[in-house]
Amino acid sequence: MAIVKSKLLRQLSKNYPNFLKKDLEKFIDIILKEIRLTLKRGERVELRGFGVFSTKIQKARISRNPKTGEKVNTTQKKIIHFKMAKDLFKKLNDEEK
Repeated sequence: MAIVKSKLLRQLSKNYPNFLKKDLEKFIDIILKEIRLTLKRGERVELRGFGVFSTKIQKARISRNPKTGEKVNTTQKKIIHFKMAKDLFKKLNDEEK
């Protein structure tokens, strides 16, 4: 099951009852906006203990439409690359520190 923004907001509201829900929502929006703007500028975003987001350039190439098999020219574009932190990797794989 995926976590969506509303579910994250509900969980934060439950864990921090002293904060207003609208303030928590504004906080989440600011964080996501800053991550978006930083990646758009081509810089990396490092969240210690979670991972690093960075952008890479995907070269222009000739790809194939899987439905029709037709060759399609794909232009150069930026893609997001995520590398998870070692701590997160260990927690996901039930390894002890």
